[in-house]
Amino acid sequence: MKSVDEIDRRLIALLQKDATRPYAALGKAVGLSAGAAHERVRKLRDRGVIRATTVDVDPEALDRPVLAFVLVDSTAWMGDRAEDFAAVPEIQEAHVIAGTAAVLVKVRTATTERLQDVLRRLHAIDGVSGTRATVVLETFFERPLDAR
Repeated sequence: MKSVDEIDRRLIALLQKDATRPYAALGKAVGLSAGAAHERVRKLRDRGVIRATTVDVDPEALDRPVLAFVLVDSTAWMGDRAEDFAAVPEIQEAHVIAGTAAVLVKVRTATTERLQDVLRRLHAIDGVSGTRATVVLETFFERPLDAR
């Protein structure tokens, strides 16, 4: 069971803002001891509620300023093709979707030429019949899932 209570939600929200926050500070913020906060966070990880602790990096600093969302059309069910999409390192996310396309992918590349190469590699995946890319001109904001 992955349901969380109000204290768990508050801990998650604090960790989303700064995952390096000490357990003493986390505990103080939610009315627990450092040990109790640590135990709660450990249990959230064990239950899969907290799936990873990551670093949010500026894509331009890693030479990946081009962001595109690509709708992938297919002639077959794509739900068993996760490994094929994961093999393309420029793909940050891949989702099987309902609607006019079969898969939606989020791609980050250095240039539009590299994006074109990613599109070629997508077309090489068995069952892919087409792609429709939307290149992002400006990102207003990106935010983590609200724990509240």
